Amino acid sequence: MSTAPLETRASTVPSEVADRLRSIVGERNCIVESSQLRTYESDGLTSFHAMPGIVVLPASTEEVAQIVRVAREASLPIVPRGAGTGLSGGALPVPGCVLVGMSRMRSILEIDLENGWMRVQPGVINLDVSKRIGAEGYYYAPDPSSQSVCTIGGNVAENSGGAHCLKYGFTVNHVLGARIVLSDGEVVDLGGPVADAPGYDLLGVLVGSEGTLGIVTEVVLRILRKPQATRTFLATFPSTEEAGNAVSAIIAGGIVPAAIEMMDRLAIVAAKAATGVDWPDVGAVLLMDVDGPLAEVEHTSAAAIEMACAAGALEIRRPKDEDERALLWKGRRSAFAAVGRISPNYVVQDGVIPRSKIAEVLGDIETLSRESGLRIANVFHAGDGNLHPLVLYDAKVPGQEKLAEDVAGEILRVCLRFGGSITGEHGVGADKTAFMAEMFNESDLETMNRIRCAFDPQNRFNPGKVFPTPRLCGDRPGIYRPHSAELSGQADRV
Repeated sequence: MSTAPLETRASTVPSEVADRLRSIVGERNCIVESSQLRTYESDGLTSFHAMPGIVVLPASTEEVAQIVRVAREASLPIVPRGAGTGLSGGALPVPGCVLVGMSRMRSILEIDLENGWMRVQPGVINLDVSKRIGAEGYYYAPDPSSQSVCTIGGNVAENSGGAHCLKYGFTVNHVLGARIVLSDGEVVDLGGPVADAPGYDLLGVLVGSEGTLGIVTEVVLRILRKPQATRTFLATFPSTEEAGNAVSAIIAGGIVPAAIEMMDRLAIVAAKAATGVDWPDVGAVLLMDVDGPLAEVEHTSAAAIEMACAAGALEIRRPKDEDERALLWKGRRSAFAAVGRISPNYVVQDGVIPRSKIAEVLGDIETLSRESGLRIANVFHAGDGNLHPLVLYDAKVPGQEKLAEDVAGEILRVCLRFGGSITGEHGVGADKTAFMAEMFNESDLETMNRIRCAFDPQNRFNPGKVFPTPRLCGDRPGIYRPHSAELSGQADRV
């Protein structure tokens, strides 16, 4: 985890710069008061915070381009922000920065059902895409647990996944094109509503770049036909070991579920307290979706259930209607928030492991829990090995918050030791920068930085994120702004 809690005092931009920004977006869409700026001082990773110099809320690509030009002339860093639901500090402000909030850019611009795409602004809520086209029999596949509040722009920045990414892929697999504003204010289009554009895959570089390459102002999304049928079942197990074995058996058997999720006992307790699901007191549950043509779905679901039973399932539950199915998924999707019912504070981690190593990794996590004295709830996108341990603590107990962050960091090292990754879908942000050097060597990091420099030679966009140390572009002057903790040597946590 990042070691320093960040800026708490306000930092303002020069008045003449603020006046120019007001002239672009209007008085009400330009925020300078400290009390209002605090709304934007963190994202979903609330233990880190920093005060932006000013917040501007543009409504169009041209307004974004003008904002970038003004910030460039004033040598100010720029931090893009979507809904602020990210869990890695990706939208954490740099003290004194121009924070560009995309919440007003929430229009669906164009829909082409015949060719399977739609064009949206970045502030459109993820779930609203599917709602808009659902009546016509289409939907948008990436479904983060926060899909009712997170935005498409944020999904593009973090390459978000979700429960159904096992079969359908991450955001990068569903973005056909993007319009972005570069660091000099130039507007460029990458890709477009075509299946496979020629040339270098710059769009693939953009998706998941965490706001370090430019500001996305439009996105062309791939939309899919709804499957003819979906079958869901919940399987209970004595422990996560049997549940993990079931996952491995199902995937090894040639079945590709639309989704297969795992929760351990502590996560089950939290979900029951928050949603009222009537799940039994067991060591683990698997929640699985199979979708596609009706005949195939019936056969595949039956085969998966047989494999789950062979792996030691205690009970199989099949929802009798859509309402029951929705309740099952509500239990899973509410897992992060539900933990608040059983702990005053928690750290959400995000790592990836080979799915065949689930039982071994959970054993190591249990050891960390026992040695630290902190409870850890585990929630998995089990099919692709993306785990989300939640380290529970009480911030009122001196030292527990730091201990929880240390434990969360050790979990990332466990993932790396088993050949995994430090993030599956939450991104690196400000939270995991220190672990990039443990996953990549210096040559890897330098190559990544060269790509960033090609887009943003002055390190203007979202500086201080992703890379473990400040990296400039050759001998060009950068505008990296160190956090106050670095400036003062203080690390006071709020």
